[in-house]
Amino acid sequence: MYRILLAVLLMLLLPAGPAARAEEAVPQSVAELQLSFAPLVKRSAPAVVNVYAQRLQEQRSNSLFQDPFFRRFFGDGGSMGGARKRVQNSLGSGVLVDPSGLIVTNHHVIGTDSDIKVVLADRREFDAKVLLADERTDLAVLKIEVPDEDLPALTLGDSDALEVGDLVLAIGNPFGVGQTVTSGIVSALARTRIGVTDYQFFIQTDAAINPGNSGGALVNVKGELIGINTAIFSRGGGSIGIGFAIPSNMVKTVVATAESGGQAIRRPWIGAEVQDVTSDIASSLGMARPEGALIVSLHPDSPLGVAGLKRGDIILAVEGKPVESAQELGYRVATTSIGAATIIEYLRKGERRETQVTMIAAPETVARSETTIEGKNPFAGAVVANLSPAVADEVDLPADATGVVVVRLEDGPAARFVKRGDVIVEVNRQKVGSVEDLTSALSGDEGFWRIEINRGGRSIKIAIGG
Repeated sequence: MYRILLAVLLMLLLPAGPAARAEEAVPQSVAELQLSFAPLVKRSAPAVVNVYAQRLQEQRSNSLFQDPFFRRFFGDGGSMGGARKRVQNSLGSGVLVDPSGLIVTNHHVIGTDSDIKVVLADRREFDAKVLLADERTDLAVLKIEVPDEDLPALTLGDSDALEVGDLVLAIGNPFGVGQTVTSGIVSALARTRIGVTDYQFFIQTDAAINPGNSGGALVNVKGELIGINTAIFSRGGGSIGIGFAIPSNMVKTVVATAESGGQAIRRPWIGAEVQDVTSDIASSLGMARPEGALIVSLHPDSPLGVAGLKRGDIILAVEGKPVESAQELGYRVATTSIGAATIIEYLRKGERRETQVTMIAAPETVARSETTIEGKNPFAGAVVANLSPAVADEVDLPADATGVVVVRLEDGPAARFVKRGDVIVEVNRQKVGSVEDLTSALSGDEGFWRIEINRGGRSIKIAIGG
């Protein structure tokens, strides 16, 4: 026993071997003692801006007066239910990605119909124009005009090159206190169940991110922009070390569209319904582990079907990048481009194969006939359209969905009964197969309405009036 204790003491007291000494060496110079992120911050921080969005929001003291029926009698300015305009402010951050004044931020920072101002790191203030706002990715591209000056801008890095454990900096304006820099590491990659955007594939970091950081920069040690800070996981509103950023490779697609003058993003479409491969599915197929996206169905015009893929195939990779889930497949497809010849690797009956798929935009097989419903009926204020693969893709419905869908809601009673993405099935026992069918069914001045809608695969019947 005493010999063992003596051996342990000698190991602790005697000098370590050469390899250990190299790993545990103390700083040998003043420069090593002063290692700091300061040079990186000096290069990166000037490209991060504050974004202020201001918009007028109508409020009514009584919800009854939102109904057009009551407005006919009391008007919009009555004391009982008159509309009041309230200024709503939002604060966030943004990142200059081009010296000409191109800025990327979050869609939720600017909202819609906003008066937007951008404040640079040197405190100069400019009015900003929205070039593109994409709710599905939660990204927006702004433009400010600064004549005869190249503004500091960050280079978009390759977010696919990130690894868990990489050092990162988060730069933004948390709580409106002013530009703030926090440091941390990449905690995880490919987070897909966050519920913030349609394309869920986030970089997770433990760098402190708080309200106001939205739209700010996540920067790697090379000073490249590798993510746009977007959301936090929090029970109390403050940072607990779980923040999420939209990868720069998704940002690139949005910026490219804005630079080309596009008002909306045309995304590649694969025309397939897919699902995650569960452990049970993997076991039944003889797979070593669950991975990939299982093809459940294919639209007749699907480019996957044209390339030879079939129902039951499992997509494992896109352009050599592994696919672990259905949501990851959506992200990989969204970061390709229309017309690109893309290599898809898939599994069929235990055999790994690959094929080349030419990416296409979702086809508009029937005219959408987008129409705003008016009059005294439950759908007044709803904007509806005929379903096609293109429209279905926009409202996140299966590619083979048919009928009439609510694409958005404007001012009117419809917001009380329907949501974006609802498919209108029947009105007063009249089947609705087209926008024309719907407008015909709503043409009468009915006092009682029976409507049926399909919401997320569930039939909902509503009786109104009487």
